[in-house]
Amino acid sequence: MIRKVLVSSCLLGRNVRYDGSYKLAEHPVLDRWQSEGRIVSICPELTVGFPTPRPSAELTTGSGEDVLRGKGSVLEQTGRDVTSLYIDGAAAALELALSHGCKYAVLTDGSPSCGSSFVYDGSFQGNTISGNGVTASFLKQAGIAVFSQKQIEELDLILRENEAQERADDTFSGSPDLEVRA
Repeated sequence: MIRKVLVSSCLLGRNVRYDGSYKLAEHPVLDRWQSEGRIVSICPELTVGFPTPRPSAELTTGSGEDVLRGKGSVLEQTGRDVTSLYIDGAAAALELALSHGCKYAVLTDGSPSCGSSFVYDGSFQGNTISGNGVTASFLKQAGIAVFSQKQIEELDLILRENEAQERADDTFSGSPDLEVRA
């Protein structure tokens, strides 16, 4: 069984980022996953109606986990509070992942939505802090393993090992029972 992977649309060359660009992760593994039909693509911001381009946004207090606990927010550089929209986008990403049986996601680091190891600190000065974006946090809380675009090879190895084990298990479980003689 081929496991599906939720992947940030901007990593696949789609112009969905806040500035109308993409953040293509040119990687042979992504190309292979595409040909295998493994990729489920999403931009959480677009699913809730954000335009492209749009004002940049950053987490203003802590990380995505803080936002989900009601102790943080996401603000656009204009000052507009878009926290509830980011939470809605995270919920849409989770719903899509679950509907396709995704147990893994590759998300764009740094994003207030998809960041999986760092996010920007809310100063709009390019400063980063360790932590997850809102969608990454939401997916992790639901048991989906989240990787950054820098961890594609690591995830590919995990997928190959899991699928090899599943094939071995299927082969073993399909073997006829052996008669034991004393």
